[in-house]
Amino acid sequence: MPMPASPVFTDPGLTRFNALDAAEARRALLACCAATRWADALAAARPYPDRTALRARADAELTALTWNDITEALDAHPRIGDRAAGDDRSAAWSRGEQSGAAAAPDDVRAALAAGNLAYERRFGHVFLIRAAGLSAERMLAALRARLEHEPEEERAEVRRQLGGIAWLRLERLLDGELAEAEG
Repeated sequence: MPMPASPVFTDPGLTRFNALDAAEARRALLACCAATRWADALAAARPYPDRTALRARADAELTALTWNDITEALDAHPRIGDRAAGDDRSAAWSRGEQSGAAAAPDDVRAALAAGNLAYERRFGHVFLIRAAGLSAERMLAALRARLEHEPEEERAEVRRQLGGIAWLRLERLLDGELAEAEG
């Protein structure tokens, strides 16, 4: 007896993302990671058959970024504890991701501000951490620990954090706004 056909799973967010015109896809991707080269490469490689393929391509493109590309992405991130300005998708996501810092006691917020400045003096760029779900105290502990890194070690950590943020935002994009547009 033949096996029944398995149901076809469709991913409404991915379907919608694949169908965006090039400019819309690029704009959506830049909200996830502001490295132009990353966004352009991911937009150009559409359509993706599934999220696994999209994740693999996103990771590969992140690995291929130069430090200048990473710096371009960092320039779009506010300091931990600062409120992202604007009403665009990236700013809204940043405010939500940093909600743990916004709710912190004054002494922790002051320590984050001082830590941010020390970090920027040491490494020359904003401290980046995948802040979603982290308390201000955990962000502060990570900041202090990372101040002890050697520059190359910290660059590798920044790349990992940027990848985590980009994928988190890309999933939000697919699960939220783009999936809802299909419904």
